[in-house]
Order: sequence, then C-alpha cells, then structure tokens
Amino acid sequence: VQLVESGGGLVQPGGSLRLSCATSGFTFRSSYMKWYRQASGKERELVAGIAGAGDSIDYADSVKGRFTISRDNAKNTVYLQMNSLKPEDTAVYYCYARSYLAYEWWGQGTQVTVSS
Repeated sequence: VQLVESGGGLVQPGGSLRLSCATSGFTFRSSYMKWYRQASGKERELVAGIAGAGDSIDYADSVKGRFTISRDNAKNTVYLQMNSLKPEDTAVYYCYARSYLAYEWWGQGTQVTVSS
C-alpha cells in the first residue's frame, strides 16, 4: 500500500495550493479518504474527509469555505484544494485511508508553509 502526497510548498497569505494524494495497493473506490494536518508543536487534526462515492464530505470548521476535498476514483487519487490560505494553515499535511475492512494507512506528509 502506498499513499504519496504532493503539491505542498511555500505560499503567501491569501494564496492557493492543491494537494494530491496518489494511492495504490488497496481498493480506493470503497475507502474513506481524509486529509489531516499537524503544525509544529501541536496535535494532528482532521482537515477534511470524503466517502468512497464522494457523496459524503466533512470539513473542520477552521477550513470550511476555503478548502475543498475531492477524489478521482479512476486515478485512485484524492485532492485538497486550499484557497485563501492563512499563516495558521502552516503544517505538514497527511493523507489517510480507511478501507471498508477498517484497515488504515497514512502517507508520509507534505509541508505547507503560508508566509509572506
């Protein structure tokens, strides 16, 4: 099983980034996918989640209206579009998968830094 995040980087406040998580080795289309983030010195927190069919989506209150999670089951990839970024969005962003049999996997993380 592999989950490989990409798309992180340095962006100015108010800017945008699109994270991608390319997966392999499990049944992506029936797996619940989530994005978490962990800022330095803080606990990991849930950012957004999306069900296998894309019909159930949840967001943390701190990112509602700014972030959009989506998935492409043909490409086994989940995305996180991040707009209107703020310095407090700075963190390592992790991709997470939970299969229908409740197996769980994590990606290695990608750094997002929002700074002028």
